[in-house]
Amino acid sequence: MSAYQYDLFIIGGGSGGVRAGRMAASFGARVAMAEERYMGGTCVNVGCVPKKLFAYAAHVAEEVHDAVGFGWTHTPGSFDWPTLVANKNEEIERLNGIYQRLMDNAGATVLRGRATVVDAHTVRVDGRDYTTERILVATGGWPYVPQFPGSELAVTSNEVFFLERLPRRAVVVGGGYIAVEFAGIFNGLGSETIQLYRGPLFLRGFDDDCRRFLAEEMRKKGVDLRFDTDIARIERHGEALRVHLAHGSTLDTDLVLYATGRRPNSANLGLEALGVQMNDAGAIEVDGNYRSSVPSIYAIGDVTDRINLTPVALAEGMALAWHLYRDHERPVDYEYVPSAVFSHPNLATVGYTEAQAREKFGELVIFRSTFTPLKHTLSGSKEKTLMKLVVDKASDRVVGAHMVGPDAGESIQGLAVAIKAGATKAMFDRTIGIHPTSAEEWVTMREPVA
Repeated sequence: MSAYQYDLFIIGGGSGGVRAGRMAASFGARVAMAEERYMGGTCVNVGCVPKKLFAYAAHVAEEVHDAVGFGWTHTPGSFDWPTLVANKNEEIERLNGIYQRLMDNAGATVLRGRATVVDAHTVRVDGRDYTTERILVATGGWPYVPQFPGSELAVTSNEVFFLERLPRRAVVVGGGYIAVEFAGIFNGLGSETIQLYRGPLFLRGFDDDCRRFLAEEMRKKGVDLRFDTDIARIERHGEALRVHLAHGSTLDTDLVLYATGRRPNSANLGLEALGVQMNDAGAIEVDGNYRSSVPSIYAIGDVTDRINLTPVALAEGMALAWHLYRDHERPVDYEYVPSAVFSHPNLATVGYTEAQAREKFGELVIFRSTFTPLKHTLSGSKEKTLMKLVVDKASDRVVGAHMVGPDAGESIQGLAVAIKAGATKAMFDRTIGIHPTSAEEWVTMREPVA
């Protein structure tokens, strides 16, 4: 009989923690979990799920505009922000309940409260101690706002989903996917939107052709993109906010959203006192089996700051449960992980960017197509689509696929299977396309670019 109350105690009820706990409990482990905020973590509550619901709402205005070219007439309508927020909240509450039931049905104990680590085998939740053979930290990330005069006047992606009203004017600060997505959301819902980024081009780490192309498309849609621009201070100016830019000019707005990155949510958990090794950003350093420098403490998901995507955290939670309670190694393969930015239009990618591929593989063959989708031949929209394949010349293997266009994530997900399986460009060429679709372009690109 174990000397501990639990075999596994999980801190954090997000996607990774719930998956690890549910699987471990199904394997016979005694599992407890502590969650101080909301079941489902960032993704369900203040991340990918509500963000995509908001993105859908923003796309509706485009659909209404495009309908005219297809013979539809309509009277000018109005958008009601509180209705969107209320309906979103109802859906999130439904998902919170699902995550709770997943743990309940697996036989795990869920404690609502803040957990801290007392020692290598003890977790304290609201003043009560629980002993456990192993501890799993799955506390995710937290928005980071740099400190400067007036920074407290900005909101983050935590608060933006609960605004009482849609701002007439919005400034979005940042160059990552969250900033890009919310610039599209605010603009699509009718706000005068400015996006500021201190670098020369947003979405660093994505393929350069896609970054440039998306910037052009967003500007077409009305987003005021200002690169090489940073904020010096923010101050109240009557009912509005006045933003002072580093180069001396000012602009007035109703909302400043800071989306300048997220940091691992590892502080004040008691980990430092135990000697859990973390990097300068607070990410918990783990080995190939997610074990930290303290043998009984493990970590998965965004708190380790590797590939910060919900499906990756889910895969890590599954792999850890199999490793600990079935003695079966099912390591996560971090190569060819697909991802999408739900910008307007969407950007999605799998595999290596052109720059990364040149460094890894050497000589490449690049295929790229820019075109007007069939829909927009009648809609009147100026929106175009970009598709790009990166091919290792020596093996003919497709090592990267990148797209900017409607529902890019839906298209790239299917390609991810083929690319993960090692498909060559010759296999792409032998595949019959579905006509007329944008996706058929993946198998009809024949002429490499110079």
